[in-house]
Amino acid sequence: MRIFELQVKPLIYAALNEDIKGGDITTDAVTSDEDPVMRCEVTAKKETVVCGLRIFSEVFDIITKNNYKIDFLCGEGDRAVKSQEIITLEAKASAILYGERTALNFLQHLSGIATISNIASKKLEGLKTKILDTRKTIPGLRLLQKYAVKTGGGENHRFDLSSGILIKDNHIKLAGGIKNAMDAVRKHYSGLNFKIEIETATLEEVESALEAKADVIMLDNMDIKTMKEAVKIIDGKAVTEASGNITVDNLRIIAQETGIDYISMGSLTNSVIPADFSLNFVK
Repeated sequence: MRIFELQVKPLIYAALNEDIKGGDITTDAVTSDEDPVMRCEVTAKKETVVCGLRIFSEVFDIITKNNYKIDFLCGEGDRAVKSQEIITLEAKASAILYGERTALNFLQHLSGIATISNIASKKLEGLKTKILDTRKTIPGLRLLQKYAVKTGGGENHRFDLSSGILIKDNHIKLAGGIKNAMDAVRKHYSGLNFKIEIETATLEEVESALEAKADVIMLDNMDIKTMKEAVKIIDGKAVTEASGNITVDNLRIIAQETGIDYISMGSLTNSVIPADFSLNFVK
């Protein structure tokens, strides 16, 4: 997945505006007599999958108007160990101090997502099941968060409401049942080749989704026993996806016991723990 400059730069400008729209009154005082070019190092404080290097550098593109030098000591998606230096940066001291927090915020958040995505993906090694993200993202940051999921080894579910048909419980209630909801979707998109996913919570709903010829059937908040029976009923007639109350601790047992095709996890993006990096001047 590409990060498009037109989509990302406004996010960086908004973050900088949030932090330094009134200036940095401490840095302005300390550098009022002299503002030397300084070298700093960014170091991982614990093991992490690195994500967001380009965003980090673009913060300083904006602040210094490209008047800086940066070296990446690892690649995007690489695993950094504790105390490993991952970036060196040379620029005016004031520029580094102005941009430090914004640059680190992006780097830490995206690396945190890439790390948990990597952990989840590795839990499924040797199995056919793949890990998916969801739309449970921080408003405005979905592009970057889904990019971080991919960087860590996960896969993206639909990006927005226009990029896939997913008939959820409220759609079903509104339409008066799975069949009615499916008929309405097919009528509206007659002649178009959209894959249709239906959310189900019971075995009866799974049967109804099969009868309606859903392409993908989501098994929402089912226990393992019920999910296993649902996959048996579906029997390859539709792609299967598990969702709800799934963590890195239980996802492998769910995959092993049920043979599900995909597992979607909102926690990849909506409750991630940021990675921990430090930025320090080098004397």
